Amino acid sequence: MGLLDPYCSRDGRAHNEPPSGRSPWKTGRVKVTQRPDPPTGFRRAFFRAPIYLYRCHLGFLLGGRFLLLEHVGRKTGARRQVVLEVVNHDAVGDGYVLAAGFGPKSDWYRNLRAQPNATAQVGRRRLSVTAEFLDPETGADFMAHYAAEHPKLGMRIARGMGFDVDGSASDFRAAGREIRFVRLRPLV
Repeated sequence: MGLLDPYCSRDGRAHNEPPSGRSPWKTGRVKVTQRPDPPTGFRRAFFRAPIYLYRCHLGFLLGGRFLLLEHVGRKTGARRQVVLEVVNHDAVGDGYVLAAGFGPKSDWYRNLRAQPNATAQVGRRRLSVTAEFLDPETGADFMAHYAAEHPKLGMRIARGMGFDVDGSASDFRAAGREIRFVRLRPLV
């Protein structure tokens, strides 16, 4: 039946759930139903469409919630681009926090791990940045804050990333511990 099989084994576990302590799906109180694979085909084209807005100098239409990240491919050394949602913008330090929604296997995340210096564009503003990879507790704080600011969108995004959250701050914090967060700091 899949990951949500209602039938349980004798010890109270679902048929498809490994014994506690070894479950890849259980993380604190939040249950990971199934992490999505990065998009392919039409979905990939849809997710990449905002790049063309930036190329046509229309990135300002996306406001401050999205940024264009230009980074270097870890294998090819070629310039790569991706548009990502900004989880948090620190107006004082001018840093941007991003979440790797498809996990640590996201190409942009792996490329920044190999070469942390990149260029970010928010609206019409371009800046050179360096990536700082955040620890799970800091990620939990950002996820809880994001969900408090955008409750409906936070639920939809968490579920889209495969987390079965109930809307509580503790559930969003547990999900945030599993998501990889990156802070882009401007180079001076």
